[in-house]
Amino acid sequence: MPMAAAIKHWTLDELHRLPDDGNKYELVRGELFVTPPPSDDHETIIARLSRLLDPFVDAQHLGFVYRPRAVVRAGGSEVEPDLMVRALKPPRGRDWDDAPIPILVVEVLSGSTRRRDLGPKKSFYLDIGVAEYWVVDPDARTVRIVQAGTADQVQSDLAVWQPSGASAALRIRVRDLFE
Repeated sequence: MPMAAAIKHWTLDELHRLPDDGNKYELVRGELFVTPPPSDDHETIIARLSRLLDPFVDAQHLGFVYRPRAVVRAGGSEVEPDLMVRALKPPRGRDWDDAPIPILVVEVLSGSTRRRDLGPKKSFYLDIGVAEYWVVDPDARTVRIVQAGTADQVQSDLAVWQPSGASAALRIRVRDLFE
């Protein structure tokens, strides 16, 4: 009788020993994800969204917009979102373990990330208390807005973000992310 192959359960120590080879390594509940460097189109979408988020986050005194290389670490997992907004909090330390949970996380789908961004990473973000998770789909030209306890909203015209504590909402024409 054939035996099923054992699936390796990775740890943060093992993750941190991987080479700095241009790939992005993430760990979600013991599962290792390896992503090649992003495409120019992917990074252009991130740049456009950053340009829209930065002034809003600053004007509303919400915190800071973080880009790749900043991580979310919780419960033995570590991910590197395409973009995230973290609330203003007094510094608690120099380690990502001490960083506040993001109030917004954004991932841009690609062929190599679609399954993890809509599956394990989505549930991870919701489980740790991320208030809102956006999944930008360049192929469908949509933004999926995910919040705990509600059905996902897939927007093709207007994406609206009004985090707790904001006196106004940020309204983004979805087409502006792709044109």
